[in-house]
Amino acid sequence: MLDIRSGYVHCRTMTSDERLDRLTERHEALTQSVEILAQTAHEHRQQLTDLMEAAARLLHVAQIHENRISRLEEGE
Repeated sequence: MLDIRSGYVHCRTMTSDERLDRLTERHEALTQSVEILAQTAHEHRQQLTDLMEAAARLLHVAQIHENRISRLEEGE
């Protein structure tokens, strides 16, 4: 760890407690990032599911219209 005093740079070794505190902070930050990522992934999965369901409904409507057009053309 660098310790800047009076324009001089002093290097000192971190104590065990300081290292543990720093690791704890990094662990907490990483845990929070993973939680956010998991929530975002869940939301994206739900959005994708909604889009797939909408596409399936649209395909069904298109097939109905295609069948109707085919019947009308056969009647001509």
